[in-house]
Amino acid sequence: MLDDRAKSLLKTLVERYIADGQPVGSRTLSRASGLELSPATIRNVMADLEELGLIASPHTSSGRVPTARGYRLFVDTMLTARPLDMSRLSPDVARGQLNPDQPQRVIAQAAQLLSSLSSFVGVVTAPRKASVFHHIEFLRLGERRVLVILVAPDGDVQNRVIFTTRDYSQSELIEATNYLNQHYAGLSIEEVRERLKREIEALRSEIATLMQAAVQAGTEVLAESEDNVVVSGEHNLLGVQDFGNDMSSLRRLFDMFEHKTELMRLLDTSSRAEGVRIYIGGESQVVPFEELSVVTAPYEVDGRVVGTLGVIGPTRMAYDRMIQIVDITSRLVGNALSAK
Repeated sequence: MLDDRAKSLLKTLVERYIADGQPVGSRTLSRASGLELSPATIRNVMADLEELGLIASPHTSSGRVPTARGYRLFVDTMLTARPLDMSRLSPDVARGQLNPDQPQRVIAQAAQLLSSLSSFVGVVTAPRKASVFHHIEFLRLGERRVLVILVAPDGDVQNRVIFTTRDYSQSELIEATNYLNQHYAGLSIEEVRERLKREIEALRSEIATLMQAAVQAGTEVLAESEDNVVVSGEHNLLGVQDFGNDMSSLRRLFDMFEHKTELMRLLDTSSRAEGVRIYIGGESQVVPFEELSVVTAPYEVDGRVVGTLGVIGPTRMAYDRMIQIVDITSRLVGNALSAK
C-alpha cells in the first residue's frame, strides 16, 4: 500500500518518463510533482518505491525508470484520460464510416488506422466464422496418435494430428466417428463443446475424451489460421529509441509479426475479456517480450464478440491515449461490420 505522497511521486515519475524517455531524478520530480518536499524526502520515497519493485535505476544513472510492476500500478490506478485528437482521422473515419462493403478491407483499414494514430503497430483479427462441420473422421496413425479430418459444409477440409492419453483401436475410432456425425453434424465446434458438457455423463468416458480432443483440435485449427490476423506498421518499431541497438530484440519482434502465432494466442486471450485490456511485457507470459506492451479491445458485430484489435508498442507508451485509440477503433470496426 502506498500513501498519497508516494502515489503522486510515482505517477509523476511515470508520466515524465513516458514523455521524455529519460531516467527521472529527484530534482525533476520535485519540480514536476508540485509537492513541497525536500530533495532528501523525495530520495527516501524513491528508495521505498525501488524496494517495492515499482521503479529501478538503469546503469549508473541517478534517475529512476518505471518497472513492469510500476507501469501496472500506474495504468490500473493512476491514469488520467485525455481527449483524443480526432483531427488525425480522415473525414470518413471521423464519421465512424469504414468501408462496410468488404469486411476484409475494414480489417485492413482498421489496422492501418491503429498504426497511424498510435505511431506503433496496429493489429486486428478478422471476424471469427462459426466453425460448422459437415463431416468428421478419425484415423489411427499409431500408438496414441490419431488423425482428425474435419470437412466443412463448403467442402473445405482441415486435418489435425492429436495425441491421446491412451491407444485407441480403429473400431473405437469408427464408433466415435459415427456418433459425432450422427448427433453433431451441422453444428459449430462451440455448440458441440456445449452439448458435450451437458451429455458427457451419458457417454462412455473413453469416447467422450476422444471427442473432446477432436473439438479442441478443431478450435486450434481456427485459432492458428495466420490469415486471420492483419498487422500494420511493424516497421514503426525501428524508430523507437527504447530498443536502442538491441537488434536481437528487434529480430524477435519481426519474427513474431512474421509468423503471427503469438499474436493469435494473445488476441484470443484478449477476446475473452471485456473492454480495453493492457498487457505489459515482463509481468506475465501473455506478452513474451519485456520491451513491449499491448493494448487490446474486442469488437462486436450485432452484439456478439467476433474479433480483437490492438496496438503494440514499447512499454514507454502513452497508455491513456492508446486506450482511447483502441476503444474508438473497436467501436468503428463493430459499426462498419454490423452495417453490412
